[in-house]
Amino acid sequence: MLHRYSRWDGTQSLPDLDADDLLSAIADDVMSDGDVMQALRRLFQRGMTDPQGQRMSGLQDLLQRLRQRRQQQLNRYDLGSMLDDIKKKLDEIVKTEREGIRRESAKTQEQAERGEVSKAAQRRFDQVAAQKHGQLDQLPPDPAGRIRDLQNYEFMDADAKKMFDELLKSLQEQMLKPFMSGMQQALQNMTPEDLARLREMIQDINRMLRDRAEGREPDFQKFKDKWGQQFPGAESLDDLIEQLAQQAAQMQSLLSSMSPGQREQLEEMMRNLFGRDERLEAAMRQLAMHLSEQAPLDEMIRQYKFRGDEDVNLREAMQLMEELQQLEQLEQELKGARSPNDLDKIDPGEIEKLLGPEAAQDLERLRELIRRLVEAGYLEQKGDELELTARAIRKIGDKALRDIFTHLKRDRFGRHAVERRGAGGDRTDESKAYEFGDPFMLDLEETLMNAVRREGPGTPVRLSPADFEVYRTEFSTRAATVVMLDMSRSMLYNGCFLPAKKVALALHSLIRAQFPRDALHIVGFSLYAREFEAEQLPGLTWSDWSVGTNMHAGFLLSRQLLGRHKGGNKQVIMITDGEPTAHLEGAEADFSYPPTRRTFEETLREVHRCTREGIVINTFMLERSPMLSAFVEQMAKINRGRAFFASAERLGEYVLVDYVNAKRRRVG
Repeated sequence: MLHRYSRWDGTQSLPDLDADDLLSAIADDVMSDGDVMQALRRLFQRGMTDPQGQRMSGLQDLLQRLRQRRQQQLNRYDLGSMLDDIKKKLDEIVKTEREGIRRESAKTQEQAERGEVSKAAQRRFDQVAAQKHGQLDQLPPDPAGRIRDLQNYEFMDADAKKMFDELLKSLQEQMLKPFMSGMQQALQNMTPEDLARLREMIQDINRMLRDRAEGREPDFQKFKDKWGQQFPGAESLDDLIEQLAQQAAQMQSLLSSMSPGQREQLEEMMRNLFGRDERLEAAMRQLAMHLSEQAPLDEMIRQYKFRGDEDVNLREAMQLMEELQQLEQLEQELKGARSPNDLDKIDPGEIEKLLGPEAAQDLERLRELIRRLVEAGYLEQKGDELELTARAIRKIGDKALRDIFTHLKRDRFGRHAVERRGAGGDRTDESKAYEFGDPFMLDLEETLMNAVRREGPGTPVRLSPADFEVYRTEFSTRAATVVMLDMSRSMLYNGCFLPAKKVALALHSLIRAQFPRDALHIVGFSLYAREFEAEQLPGLTWSDWSVGTNMHAGFLLSRQLLGRHKGGNKQVIMITDGEPTAHLEGAEADFSYPPTRRTFEETLREVHRCTREGIVINTFMLERSPMLSAFVEQMAKINRGRAFFASAERLGEYVLVDYVNAKRRRVG
């Protein structure tokens, strides 16, 4: 098969999410916490890798891309070049004006030589030209000072005048945009009348903000009827404040990200841009003050450290501030996503605009997770909560079983074989001489070869009873089993409870699939003991009664449960990491640590009762403490059961192999 790889361009299609893979990805977290929503939240955060090695990004991956995008922009641009760009344009304007003056001087001189103008007129013009050159020579070196003085300068060259007016309008537009984002089109061709209307609108906004600050109810509807077209999407005063605050924060972030000298120049330039309309400047200052009082501007303003060398102009710098602000806002939304509903609040269009189409598709796939699990029958809605279905729990059990057997070597089974005849069960690949009572699973090849070896080559081949060979079969017994899970705090703190739960669920899946006539009960014990259904295992977690190790109560309940089954083998598989520290006095638990002699005696009495009823107790110890080892040794002497030490990581292998070996013995 030929595979071709190419750069992602948003047109490639990815395989659909597989519900089984999704369930497998959350299985361990569900078993660990007992909370399916917590497991889903972790999946949202971390993403997953499916069995084919395909990676599905999580929110942490999106956050990483976002931070990389922000750092890429900071490493690319030189914010200080914005003022250099303005300075270059002003230098070009001054140069054009000087050239215009020189052209006019040369023209006047030619006219005087031809007698078209008088010598006196020429001298007057030369004086004006010299005065103009002098004014230009005295322009301050900084852009803010040049803008201030050029506003009061009477241009001689029409092109220079046009260039300056265009620069002034462009700068005014950018400076006003933080306050009037909806008026961009109007700002591009602003006349004195437009400035007057702008001043009126800002005064109306200030009036509403002042009314709110003083406890009066602002008339937003009146403002909306008059100016609403300038602020699309603002349906309330709060919406309007949010819009204005975001734009103002962009300008303040720009100023904060500049050096002190550059910031001073830009602030001076902002003051000089509207030097001819002091009332507009005052209204804008008042608006900035009201916004700082009624919006969390301090939380919205950021200082960015630019390290690049690529030039930007003021317009590009403001666009850059807008993008960085949007990245900040998106970062907060991604960090705050804790549930599927939170994911629905994130705008995929914003993700695509800032991080690209692949990131938008990753977000969409995260949104699909729960829908896929619900459609597959693994999750169901109960009230406001999502819960695992019985089908999902069976699947998790199957996964636990697969995980355990994945680590087993092929020859692990049969190590403790007992030579014993039996009937029924699965056929093996070995054969034996036929004996009366054996299932007649004839090994024809060996049977014929026995006859040939006995009589020699030739035909016909004559068979005798001694020639017959039959396949061996595995002896299969019927059993009732109780898995006793230690639910004391030490199991939880030492990380042993999750492997123990997985073993119980895996054993349930093994019995359901391969030994359906067997019975399995699950008993959890700590201060008391209680029976759990297999479907409850994923949700089992720590509770207030998870103190103490009451084996006495566990054996008592196990004996009662096994007493319901007549005939067959009966066994208890106990998984624990500590000696008994509690016993029952009537119906009440008596806890003591260090354990008392009476606790040991009452527990061993219950072991005697189990032994008399033919119940074998096999113990899997997760710790090698001397007290636990000594106690388990006493149990083994009474009960003739076996004791194993297993690490939490290998517990499943020990338990399942021992169970299967007890079920299947090779026929002799």
